[in-house]
Amino acid sequence: MNLYQSLGYLVFGSRLRRMSETFLAEINRIYQNEGIEFDASWFPVFYLLSKNDSLSIKELSEQTEVSHPAASQLITNLRNRNLVETTVSADDGRRQMVKFTDKGRALLTQILPVWDAISASMAELAESDEAIKEILPAISAMENTFRTYNLAGKVSDKLKPMRNEKV
Repeated sequence: MNLYQSLGYLVFGSRLRRMSETFLAEINRIYQNEGIEFDASWFPVFYLLSKNDSLSIKELSEQTEVSHPAASQLITNLRNRNLVETTVSADDGRRQMVKFTDKGRALLTQILPVWDAISASMAELAESDEAIKEILPAISAMENTFRTYNLAGKVSDKLKPMRNEKV
């Protein structure tokens, strides 16, 4: 058992971040090996736009559960690469609508088979081990619980008796 495994929940976030960084680096290596100039961090926007003609930056922000400034920054990056374009909404002049450029649609065509291959390969990996099969349901359960579980409050409640003992 390594240090991270032995520390349990104390390093839970660090382990998730390390696993995420490792996974995303591997995904980026797949795109690189295929000669496709695509970054895994663009996936949520590309996926959502592949299912919609256009979306507002606010809609992208809400659906990807990132802040509006973070979504806006990603859209600016993709716009600078000529992969998406933004226009003012016809309904509301304050809303910026995002859609693929021709270059973005061409890139989407290249990456769709990669997504299918990644999904199939990850399904094979999950089938290889019962514990791995449970990872996505476990992550979903943790995400859902964190929406309502006040961890900081629970920890504070546990620390109060300890603080009172010192007084």
